[in-house]
Amino acid sequence: MNISILTNNFDMYLDGFFHTLLASLIALAGSFLLGVLIAVMRITSFKPFQWIGTAYVEFIRNIPLLLITFVFYFGLPNAGLRLDGFQAGTIALTIYTSAFIAEAIRAGIQTVAKGQMEAARSSGFTYGQAMRYIILPQAIKIVIPPLGNQFLNLVKNSSILGVVAGLDLMYQADLVSSSTLVVFDVYIFAALFYLILTIPLSLGVHYLEKRLGKSY
Repeated sequence: MNISILTNNFDMYLDGFFHTLLASLIALAGSFLLGVLIAVMRITSFKPFQWIGTAYVEFIRNIPLLLITFVFYFGLPNAGLRLDGFQAGTIALTIYTSAFIAEAIRAGIQTVAKGQMEAARSSGFTYGQAMRYIILPQAIKIVIPPLGNQFLNLVKNSSILGVVAGLDLMYQADLVSSSTLVVFDVYIFAALFYLILTIPLSLGVHYLEKRLGKSY
């Protein structure tokens, strides 16, 4: 490999790495919060919320992330709202990942004994308080492994920003490849930057899984 490809274009790689990290963090927080909300809607006894939650999950999980990205990047300008590539890609990534997180959290909620909700309600907790303080903390502990996998997928899926000029790592790698006419070396270096993000995240998830598993 030609190391000069990396050294001569390090500022571009670093800029792409920063935007990939930023998009991943925003999408991670947003998809987790939205996923929790959708999961709670899916298991509530209020039927309209159940229908909305189910429709959301089934629709989003069964269409490509690229299509969702194009809707925000190319579709919204027709409605008078223009987003740049970073914004459109991050929102699409958030929405797409939230559907998978919702399913993981819903499965975790359903493994918690139903008697705990009944006990909480009989102790004076509202449904929302019981879910927030008693049910969800236990459910999230249980589903740490699948949540960790979804977060890893989110970081890798952030490469979708490169398709809409989202300034991420893949976009910058495309620019470097176009200017240097080198392909293999350019994308190998981009892969190394992705590993800098994914390996610590993978190790952190594994550590949490073991630690929470012992305490649980």
